[in-house]
Amino acid sequence: MTEAEQTTGTPGEADGDGASQEVGPPQGKKRRIGVLLTVAPLAYLLDLVSKLAVVAKLEHHDPVQLIGTWLQLQVIRNRGAAFSFGEAMTIVFTCIAVIVIVVIARLARKLYSVPWAIALGLLLGGALGNLTDRVFRSPGGFQGGVVDWIAPAHFAVFNLGDSAIVCGGVLIVILSFRGLDPDGTVHKD
Repeated sequence: MTEAEQTTGTPGEADGDGASQEVGPPQGKKRRIGVLLTVAPLAYLLDLVSKLAVVAKLEHHDPVQLIGTWLQLQVIRNRGAAFSFGEAMTIVFTCIAVIVIVVIARLARKLYSVPWAIALGLLLGGALGNLTDRVFRSPGGFQGGVVDWIAPAHFAVFNLGDSAIVCGGVLIVILSFRGLDPDGTVHKD
């Protein structure tokens, strides 16, 4: 058992008489909901403002070449997932985004790790950005197309919300491999 687990206990850990202990907040640690509630709106606003700008300035125009054809700005409306996969399943992707948001909200109650707060904030901000498009963009009713506008050569066109989701996901994988849990405890398998 690691020092963090000895200090905070692990869920369902039995005490000396075999009864399960309640696990409280890690001693001396604060909840990191404030970090999550800073990162998520920042990621969401960057995504939203960038989409409003590119729709106003770039939609219905030729792609803007930043690095020749290797990197362009080109507005597309994506009703599917990455690489426009599953365009007929827009409502499914909308439901998945709602589920992700609910799971993050539930995890936030036990959030004592700054890296996890950043990762979940990125996921939440990106998911909210794309969900906003699906709800409010044409044709609406949870079936709108997500505005994608960053177009690298030979890759999917994406947006800043997608970038936030990917960065948050990669950070979660790294944290998991390092054994850091959202509650701030460290475990070794």
